[in-house]
Amino acid sequence: MIVAKTADHLPLHRQEKIFQRHGVDISRQTMCGWLAQCADLREPLYRSAKEVLFLSKVIGTDDTGVKVLDEKLPFARTGRIWPYCGDKDHPVILYDYTATRERAGPEEFLKGYRGHIQADAYGGYDAFFRDPARGLIEVGCWAHARRYFRKALESDQTRMGMALLLIAQLYRVEKRARGLSPADRLFLRQLQSKPILEKLRGYLEEIQTEILPKSPEGQAVRYTLKNWAALTRYADDGDLEIDNNATERSIRGVAVGRNNWVFFGSDQGGKTAAVLRSFVASCQRVGVDPFTWLKEVLSRIAGHPINRLAELLPHNWASAQA
Repeated sequence: MIVAKTADHLPLHRQEKIFQRHGVDISRQTMCGWLAQCADLREPLYRSAKEVLFLSKVIGTDDTGVKVLDEKLPFARTGRIWPYCGDKDHPVILYDYTATRERAGPEEFLKGYRGHIQADAYGGYDAFFRDPARGLIEVGCWAHARRYFRKALESDQTRMGMALLLIAQLYRVEKRARGLSPADRLFLRQLQSKPILEKLRGYLEEIQTEILPKSPEGQAVRYTLKNWAALTRYADDGDLEIDNNATERSIRGVAVGRNNWVFFGSDQGGKTAAVLRSFVASCQRVGVDPFTWLKEVLSRIAGHPINRLAELLPHNWASAQA
């Protein structure tokens, strides 16, 4: 049921009908209760995964909206799902659910983490990076910046086309850097990406005075120049990525799922889904079959020593199986 709901995006009401065709009568309310109990049972393992996540040099994050039923309202309001992706040495993906998009959500989740945060330029993060005591360093996303130029291409092909060409050159360097060690990747970026970035910045500053500030092209130029320090930070560190696409791919499962299950029944249902989706996504990231992992962990976790919980995390479990 967990795999069908969180990996295959099969709503509980459809599972209920499937079971009925096989002569098994299990209500969706019962299934919902079981999923919540399984999420509660895995809460200590979720905390263990968060400890691993916080060892990452860089954490990628984003958010997406989900409809949530509220008995106090005559309509479904919008909650948020936030993915947090660890780096390649700490391959966990955790999801957090919040009832709103307020800064308090990521602020609470990231409490205690010190390192790099790669995200789009959501204003809620700004306070994190302004306070040196937080120890957080912003890393921008060129894929996000590129979308602004793509959107403006229809209204100004000449100027936006040139900007897109320079961004494409940055990605060609990254294609050559794929598979290299961090030190070699840094050397390549310093040699090839840095001159392209300098050329792009000079070009954007030049055309900024020629375009309307509120036009699509004006917004593209303003966004890029405003976030220039964060967008170019990857060029000075071989461990960082040019964009946040890995995190955005982790949202795809939620985006596809909400087209099927449409809404969460409550805020608690959102939290349950976030915990269960965390482990399914982490299994998928390291090439572990979610059903096999869930079956074994659910049968072992109740009697597993609390000080050895990390052994059950998908990446550690996969290594032990190998």
